[in-house]
Amino acid sequence: MIAREPRPRRRRRRSPLWGPALVLLGIVAVFLLGLSVGRALEDGPAPGGSETRVRTLQPAPLPPAPRTVTVTVTTG
Repeated sequence: MIAREPRPRRRRRRSPLWGPALVLLGIVAVFLLGLSVGRALEDGPAPGGSETRVRTLQPAPLPPAPRTVTVTVTTG
């Protein structure tokens, strides 16, 4: 068998507009991503906010004392 030399591959030539078009597409994608992050941060709640709630509690009724004690103090 005779060994053949491989044929040199032909290189396809790209259009000169592909490079700038991809760069422009990347810039637009980064801009839109930044815009969406900015809006998400703007719509979020403000950090460090506080909330005050006021409630009035009613005391529970006390049961009657089973025994009472009288204390007398004299000074003198």
